[in-house]
Amino acid sequence: MKSTSFLMGTNPLTWEEIQEIETHSPELQLTPECWSKIQAAHDYIKIKSTQSDAPLYGINTGFGALHSVKISTEDLSQLQINLILSHACGAGSEVPVKIVRWMLFLKIRSLAYGNSGVKPETVQRLLDMYNSGIIPVVYTQGSLGASGDLAPLAHLCLPLIGKGEVFIINENRKCSSAEWLQTVGLSPIIPGAKEGLALLNGTQFMLAYALQLALQSKQLIQQADILGALSLDVFWGKAEPFHPLIHQVRPHTGQKFTANNILKFLAESELQNLPKKQTQDPYSFRCIPQVHGASQDTFNYYSSIILTEINSVTDNPNVFPAEDLILSGGNFHGQPLALVLDFLAIALAEIGSISERRIYLLLSGQRELPLFLTPSPGLNSGLMIAQYLAAALVSKNKQACMPMSVDSIPSSNGQEDHVSMGANGAVRTYEIAENVNTILAIELMHGLQALYFRRPLKTGKIIENWISSALGIFPFIQEDRIISEDIKRLSEWLRLSPVRN
Repeated sequence: MKSTSFLMGTNPLTWEEIQEIETHSPELQLTPECWSKIQAAHDYIKIKSTQSDAPLYGINTGFGALHSVKISTEDLSQLQINLILSHACGAGSEVPVKIVRWMLFLKIRSLAYGNSGVKPETVQRLLDMYNSGIIPVVYTQGSLGASGDLAPLAHLCLPLIGKGEVFIINENRKCSSAEWLQTVGLSPIIPGAKEGLALLNGTQFMLAYALQLALQSKQLIQQADILGALSLDVFWGKAEPFHPLIHQVRPHTGQKFTANNILKFLAESELQNLPKKQTQDPYSFRCIPQVHGASQDTFNYYSSIILTEINSVTDNPNVFPAEDLILSGGNFHGQPLALVLDFLAIALAEIGSISERRIYLLLSGQRELPLFLTPSPGLNSGLMIAQYLAAALVSKNKQACMPMSVDSIPSSNGQEDHVSMGANGAVRTYEIAENVNTILAIELMHGLQALYFRRPLKTGKIIENWISSALGIFPFIQEDRIISEDIKRLSEWLRLSPVRN
């Protein structure tokens, strides 16, 4: 039992609450109101499925192009089991455990509104899995980002019926779902009418990636600001381009925010007191507010869309017991996510691109820094090839930035004739974010190495405080060594080191 708990109701979640869940992993509980709504919707579906002769999509009919095939009452449970089994056809690499855990969270979140028709026992089993760290094995490939993330969500829900595999966090191992159920003394869930459809319909696969990306991207963009300030300072760059008056006359929100950040980070810098010979600095320094700021604005828009989706019901059909309605629509379509995931991919790629340009300049032998930041260039190559790695990752990100959302391939015999491809976009954007983390780690490495050459002078107070522990894991490179190990350490350091102003 965890020492803390989070009581989730039907009120909209905030980013602050989501960050709290990410940081502290509290035990998740649902309010009595949620359980009441879940039960009411399940009772309503049970009555409709047994007493109505009208075709109800996915309840007493087949799925997709088979929507006109009527299913007998005695086969309704088998219909749902067959749905889960047939749709579990994912491929590719395994989805990271932290992403699948968000999938569980988001599926519970969507079902908790009571518009899906599943029985409370099913939601409770999902809650128990989430709280106990029982994470289904899910694969990255298989979703078109419409009709719900069908294949990934089928794998997510296989353990409910005793199929598939799970990863047990506390034991750091995988096992079959059947073995896990037997170990804990549980029986498989027997899904009732609509339950399989409610579990498989929804955007929780791409949304889990999108949620994790929101948390990760916020930190990456903030770290890009402070690393840009560090690189500018050790390059003897000028603070003039960040003066508030410049940004008052072009008042984009992100631009103003970034410029203010840089000035804050450079405050009390001894390096800024040095006389500057140059009239202007290259764009990768001078235009940090305009470039980082545009990515910041993109991120803010992205976050607003993702938060709306987190607080939504995305399966189909939707159940409204109070209105005596079962409505078939398209809330499973991932287009809102697909578009902003493409937008974020470009914004993050640009953060990596301008970072690599700053890396390049720090190695250029200008402004009394040695070529390739080594005391003995020639005998030693210094950080020459680290810039190659950054350039390779930047190029890879550029190649990956083709919008996924402009593609669509009809499926289900033409019934599902427009899809979002948002799932592919989610996986791709996550990979771009990982690459940007590495690029920023390389910039950090160059900034620290350059700072060693500027000592005993200090950079800004906030920067010095932030990098103090990084300096402890990155000793000065006097002679060539294997720097992939440095990059790996600094990459992990960045993940654990948010910028605190």
